[in-house]
Amino acid sequence: MYWFLDGEFLLGGLVSVVAIAIQALVTVLVIKVGRVSARHLSPRRRMVTLLVVMGTSGTLLMIAHVLEVAVWAAVYELVGVIEAKNAYYFAFVNFTTLGYGDILPAHRWRVMGPITAANGMLLFGWSTAVLFAVLSRALRILRLG
Repeated sequence: MYWFLDGEFLLGGLVSVVAIAIQALVTVLVIKVGRVSARHLSPRRRMVTLLVVMGTSGTLLMIAHVLEVAVWAAVYELVGVIEAKNAYYFAFVNFTTLGYGDILPAHRWRVMGPITAANGMLLFGWSTAVLFAVLSRALRILRLG
């Protein structure tokens, strides 16, 4: 009757919050790096500056996603959702919504996969928005847009 109070939803929600916190911290870092880079790199080398800003931003956001997946994998392993040797793979497949279906979680934890996928969709969308914002700002500062 109170399925939403099940430990699975609570745990999935808590892990989602941790992943969102990682994303928020990296977003702040990306914005600061973008702002500093766009202002301090040579204005005569606008394209190089733009490549550095966007390359750094994309790399930092990708590192964030790898860390977020690692958090999901650690929880999967800790509570026994999946065998330890497959935890990171299973978390990544769910986080990216790829969904191969070649590995199935323990029955009690079967909703963790979709919760992970929803979290991944949110965070990848967030990263896309951040990259677009950084690009827009850099183009304005560098007078390329």
